[in-house]
Amino acid sequence: MPTAPSLRLTNTGARSMLEAAIAKASEFGIAATVAIVDAGGHMMLLERMDGGRFHTVHSSTTKAVTAASNRRPTTTKGAQGQDLDTLHALGLSLAAGPERWTAMAGGYPIFSGGHCIGGIGVSGGDWQQDADISEAALTAIGATSGET
Repeated sequence: MPTAPSLRLTNTGARSMLEAAIAKASEFGIAATVAIVDAGGHMMLLERMDGGRFHTVHSSTTKAVTAASNRRPTTTKGAQGQDLDTLHALGLSLAAGPERWTAMAGGYPIFSGGHCIGGIGVSGGDWQQDADISEAALTAIGATSGET
């Protein structure tokens, strides 16, 4: 078969995710930046909350792109899920491009109906807060991170 059906994240879905993420960050009392990309890693929505640090724009965007590309949450593991020490994690980031791969937690792929339809990245809190904010956004549209 030369073609296959696919799903895509709509702007409405991305906005629902963004609203849920901002609400969760507000619960934590932190000024986060939230980036949502489509399945190809192209920016759909980006918001830096009032008081958010400017470096979080790059961090959240890179987390979203990495999660969509690897189709798993961002961690200190390599593209194949192998453990990486700090030197190898930095080397992979440099090899892939600093805007294409990160070992920082807080990025999640967006799965719906078995399809990876995008990625979300959050930056501004500690790693657990960033992850919790991303998970709240996934829940808002009934999506998952693909993990079972």
